[in-house]
Amino acid sequence: MTTREGNEKKRINLDTALTGQNISSVQKVRLILSLSLPAILAQLTSIAMQYIDAAMVGSLGAAATASIGLVSSSTWLVGGCCIGVAAGFYVQVAQLIGAGRNRDAENVLRQGLKTVLLIGALVSMIGLAVSSRVPIWLGGEEEVLGNSTAYFRIYCISVPFILIRQMSNGMMQSTGDMKTPSILSSMTCLLNVVLNMLMIFKARSVDISGIHILIPGVGLGVIGAGLASTLSEALIALTSLYFLTVRNRKISLKSRGSWKWRRHTVATAAKIAVPLSLDQFFMCGAYVAGTRIVASLGTVAVAANSLAITAESLCYMPGYGIGAAATAIIGQTIGAGCSDLTKSFSRISVYLGMLLMALTGGIMYICAPFIFSVLTVSREAAVLGTQVLRTELIAEPLYGASICCAGVFRGAGDTLRPSVMNLISMWCVRIVPAIFVVPRMGLVGYWLCMAFELCFRGIVFLTRLYRGKWMKKALI
Repeated sequence: MTTREGNEKKRINLDTALTGQNISSVQKVRLILSLSLPAILAQLTSIAMQYIDAAMVGSLGAAATASIGLVSSSTWLVGGCCIGVAAGFYVQVAQLIGAGRNRDAENVLRQGLKTVLLIGALVSMIGLAVSSRVPIWLGGEEEVLGNSTAYFRIYCISVPFILIRQMSNGMMQSTGDMKTPSILSSMTCLLNVVLNMLMIFKARSVDISGIHILIPGVGLGVIGAGLASTLSEALIALTSLYFLTVRNRKISLKSRGSWKWRRHTVATAAKIAVPLSLDQFFMCGAYVAGTRIVASLGTVAVAANSLAITAESLCYMPGYGIGAAATAIIGQTIGAGCSDLTKSFSRISVYLGMLLMALTGGIMYICAPFIFSVLTVSREAAVLGTQVLRTELIAEPLYGASICCAGVFRGAGDTLRPSVMNLISMWCVRIVPAIFVVPRMGLVGYWLCMAFELCFRGIVFLTRLYRGKWMKKALI
C-alpha cells in the first residue's frame, strides 16, 4: 500500500462512518475534530471580534460598557429562545439525512423557514414594547438608562434575522457542512467591527508614517454599536439563507416541495423547541437575575462583570464548537440506527471538550490581566474583572462537559430532561445562594457561586450521558 493510499484510508467522513465500516477511536477523534475545527475557528473569530467590540465601547468609559452590560443578559434571553426554535427544525434535518430521507428534510426546511419568520416578528414586537422598562427592571443607574434602552430596542429589530441565521447555519451543520456557517459567522464578526469603527466613533485623522488618513465616522457611541450589530446580522442572515436554500449539496429549495403546514413536523419541532426555549428562558432569566444582583454593587461592578463574561467566552469556545459538531454527528448516527457509533461518538466528543476547555482555562488564568487592560480604560473594572474571572476558571472542564453533553442530547432530540436539569442547577445552586453571598462578598461572591454551579451542572450532565437513556429519544 502506498503512503497516499494509507492516508486516504485514514480519512473518514461522517457519510463513510454511517455505512457500517469499522473505524478506530483515533479516526473518530479526527472526524470530530475535523467537523469541530471550523466551528471552533468561527467561535475564535467571533470572540476576537467581541473583544474588539468591547474594547471599542470600553474606550468610551465604564458608563458606556455598563450601558450594554446591563441589558446583555436580556439580549441573551431573547437570543436563547431563538436557538430553541431553530433547533426544533435542524435536529429533524440531521436525523432525516442520517436515514437517507433528504426530500423529507427539505420539507422540514420549508416548515422551519415559515415558523422562524412568524416567531421572529412576534418576539421583535414584544421586545420593542417592553424595551423602555427593561433597564429600569434591572436596576440600572440613571446615567446608563437612556443608552441601555436604545441599545435593547435596536437589538430587538434584529431578532427575525438572528432566527434566520441560526436556523440556516444549524441546518447546514446538520447536513455535515460545518465550513460554510463557520465562514459566515466569521464574516458577521468582521463586518460588525468595520461598522463599529464607522458608527461608534466620530470622524478622525490617523497618522501612519507621516501620512494623515481620514477615517469616517458618525460618533453614535453605544447606539452605533447596536446599529452595527443589527446591520451585520441582517446581511449575513440573508447570505446564510442563500447558501442553505440554493448552494447546499444535500437539501435546498430548488426542487419542488410542499409549503403547506405539516402537523407532524411542527409537533416534532415543538417537542424539541419548547423545552429548549424554556430552558434558555429560565437560564437567561437567571442571568438577568444575576445582573440585577450585581447591579446593586454599582457601575464598576456591572462593567467588571460584563467584561469578565466577555473574557471567559474564549475559554468555552472549544466546547461550543465540539457541541455543534456533536449535534450533527449524533443526529445522523441515531437517524441511521447506529447505536454503537452514537455511544462512542458521544463520549469522545465530551472528553475532547473537557480537555480543550481545561487548556483554554489555564491560558486565560495567565493572560487575564493583559486581556482586561485591552478591554477597558477603567483600572478598577480591569482589576476586579481579573479577580473574579480567576475565581471561576477552575470550573471550565466540567463546564465543557455540560456544553458538549447538551450538544449530544440535542442531536438525539432529548431536550426536556436536560432543560429541567439546567433549571434546577442555575436557579437553586447559583442564583439563590448568590442572593445571600453577594451582599457579604461582593462580585467575587457571585463568581464563586457561578463556579460551584458549573461544577455541579457538569457532574449531573455526565451522569445522564453514562446512563444512556437519552439514546432512546430518536424523532423519526
